[in-house]
Amino acid sequence: MTKLLEVIALDVRDAVAAEAGGADRLEIVSDMSSGGLTPSAETVAAIAKECRLPQMVMLRSSAGFAATPQELDRLRRNVKELAQAGAGGFVFGFLTADGSVDLAATEALIHAVAPLPWTFHRAVDHAADVRAAWRAVRLLPNLATVLTAGSAQGVGTGLGVLRARAEAGDGPLVLAGGGLRKEHVPVLLDYGVQAFHVGGAVRDPGSSPDRWSGPVDAARVRDWRRLVDHE
Repeated sequence: MTKLLEVIALDVRDAVAAEAGGADRLEIVSDMSSGGLTPSAETVAAIAKECRLPQMVMLRSSAGFAATPQELDRLRRNVKELAQAGAGGFVFGFLTADGSVDLAATEALIHAVAPLPWTFHRAVDHAADVRAAWRAVRLLPNLATVLTAGSAQGVGTGLGVLRARAEAGDGPLVLAGGGLRKEHVPVLLDYGVQAFHVGGAVRDPGSSPDRWSGPVDAARVRDWRRLVDHE
């Protein structure tokens, strides 16, 4: 499996820097203070004009992992506009009130985005039963990757779960992200994980304590590219 480096981009400047640094794919979001929400079609179109990388676009209306019927209707309406703007795939996933995978909501968006690929995002790490969540998700149609840290607390806590998923044969689906640090990458590569997702780690916040306040830095992306490629 070819190694994959995905970078979170909020705008054109982020996307161009990620491409210059050697990223393979973008996750396009807005409002990282809410954990990443659906961006505008205008943002997706502007990125497509300046950057050749595939865009995986977030479909999420609010913080958390639940979606009301009204929110799902709005997200379904967004899909066509975002796809026409240049989305190459989408990122979504929902939990019910009891912490299980909301298959009805997730499948509604799978149908809406078909035939484009999609990523099930970190809702899987917040499930009441992570193994049951993986069983529910792993065979859904057109699933490209599962963005997971192995734990709601981040990759450092979730390494054991990520290893177990790889040993269970789910390594090709794992997109490791969420508190991912450089020292985790060699360990995950040893497990057989081949896809990595970074956001704040490739940004230059300057003097601000907010890691999202600065733009993506191509040199930092390049450092992660070398690390992922084990050079």
